[in-house]
Amino acid sequence: MNQELTKLLKKVKVWKTFLVRKIRFHKKELVGQVFQTQTQLYEQAHQWVAGHAPVVTTNYDKTPPWFKKGAFYLPWFCAFIIILNYFNVFDRSPTIKSVQDPNVVVVNEDLHKMIADGKAQVSPFVEELRASGRIDFNELYLSRIGANVTGRVSDILAVPGQMVKQGDVLAKITSTELTQSQLAYLKAKSASQLADQAANRAKILYKEDVIALAELQRREAEASSAKAEFRAANDQLRVQGMDQTSIDRLAKSGVIESINNVIATIPGEIVERKINKGQVVQPADALFTVADLSTLWAISEVPESNSYLMHKGQKASLIIPALRNQEIEGVVAHVDSIVNPQTRTVVVRMELANKEGEIKPGMLATMLIESQPVDKLVVPLGAIVREDNHDHVFIRLDDDTYRMVPVKLGPEGKGFRPVISGLKEGQEIATEGAYHLNTERKRQLSGG
Repeated sequence: MNQELTKLLKKVKVWKTFLVRKIRFHKKELVGQVFQTQTQLYEQAHQWVAGHAPVVTTNYDKTPPWFKKGAFYLPWFCAFIIILNYFNVFDRSPTIKSVQDPNVVVVNEDLHKMIADGKAQVSPFVEELRASGRIDFNELYLSRIGANVTGRVSDILAVPGQMVKQGDVLAKITSTELTQSQLAYLKAKSASQLADQAANRAKILYKEDVIALAELQRREAEASSAKAEFRAANDQLRVQGMDQTSIDRLAKSGVIESINNVIATIPGEIVERKINKGQVVQPADALFTVADLSTLWAISEVPESNSYLMHKGQKASLIIPALRNQEIEGVVAHVDSIVNPQTRTVVVRMELANKEGEIKPGMLATMLIESQPVDKLVVPLGAIVREDNHDHVFIRLDDDTYRMVPVKLGPEGKGFRPVISGLKEGQEIATEGAYHLNTERKRQLSGG
């Protein structure tokens, strides 16, 4: 068996040697035939040119041998150049390298101009908390004015939007309750005067030994009690809206007036009116709301998980969409000390100057609150691209190759986001143009 295999291998080796020699022979023979054919063509061309342009042939024959040899190989050189050009060997336009990894992108010179490279580095990071909020009245300059007595509205002197001063009359109310109080005041005044006169007579009689000491003390006590009732009646009229001048006039004239005035307690603008002529009102009803709109509050409710970032006096800004996203700089004026148990939020307040009157209570706003700077590994917003609900950055592999890697980032602050994981300090990344890199990556994956 082994002998037969050995003989077979020897035969295969002989045939291989024969075929190699045959191929070499035919190769040399083919090359020789090509050059022989080219030589014949040159001779025929030489004869044709000599018959039609003998001067050209004469000058060609006088050229050195190296020139003639070069002319002989010139067609082969031209054919070689044409073949190289066919395969784009001389094309200087950028070519896209074959990309095996779907997260790798190869950029050309034009795309390089649209991106910027840099390193991930640790920098002071100011976390910026965004919280939705609203514009509200400054409650220090807000007054809800109601009726002092129960009665019927007889006249209205103010309308919403009207500017008023402190002490201006806004409406008039006809009240029988006020009439009864004035009558009680006059009775208390008379009783106090009579009791005082009785006490004075008692002092005279006591000195004359007409009455006993006990009687004097009784009458003095009655006079003191009558004075107290008189003062209480006076205070009751003050509570019901009468000023002291009107009360003194009532005491002198004894003329009872049933009209009670609704008075503005602060200067400002009437922003709300809940009153109609003929309406019966009570002291619990708020009839007018007067506010000074030169200063307002911006109020926002921040989740309790972010409450540690907020402190009174820290920098903040407010963006109001209704004013073409105007940004107003300010500081945090107040942070609530308690958490709302229903919403699990903490109220934060800013004070706003509103001298021009452009800001209006009820407008929606976004409050931006800055935390204290903390050193963190950060990346600029231009380096981040969102893909499949995850954040990614492009790490630079070489001059024209980038790899997209997933990263975990924190909230934005001043154009940067802190890196939680996925990136190390000092790694080279595309700091700008991540969107263009991702677009090119998708194009290359689709074969475009």
